Amino acid sequence: MRIGIGYDIHRFDGRRPLKVGGIRIPSARGLAGHSDADVLLHALADALFGAVGAPDLGEQFPSSQARWRNADSRRFIEAAMRRVRRGGWTVGNVDATVIADAPRLTGQKRRIVASISRLLGVATGCVSVKAKTTEGFAPGKAGMAAQAVVLLVPRGRTR
Repeated sequence: MRIGIGYDIHRFDGRRPLKVGGIRIPSARGLAGHSDADVLLHALADALFGAVGAPDLGEQFPSSQARWRNADSRRFIEAAMRRVRRGGWTVGNVDATVIADAPRLTGQKRRIVASISRLLGVATGCVSVKAKTTEGFAPGKAGMAAQAVVLLVPRGRTR
């Protein structure tokens, strides 16, 4: 088994739609970033890369390269999953937390879980997404953060 952990944080930006976990979330503000700034998929990609000992998201998809401007973060997950499969692994489970005071994600979690399970090729029961507020601490109303932990198991092994 291999375990990886990922973390990401972005400030709010009113110029783009908000994407979390590969889906568009109704909100007046999106997140600032070089790519689409999907804070949850960035944390998940780093967890996947970390579990296989690969360089982190910023090293593989640097913001200094124009080709990653406004990139769909699902591409990062697809790249991470190629590395996972190439190493003979598959995802056992994912546990993720989105940290934000707004917008509330409770009504969106089912859609986020379904999106992530499709991206990873696992059952929805293998993906947990929690949403927590900051109680006024960072990032508070200024942005969103996310953490993700992933367990990889050898391909072909039952979970």
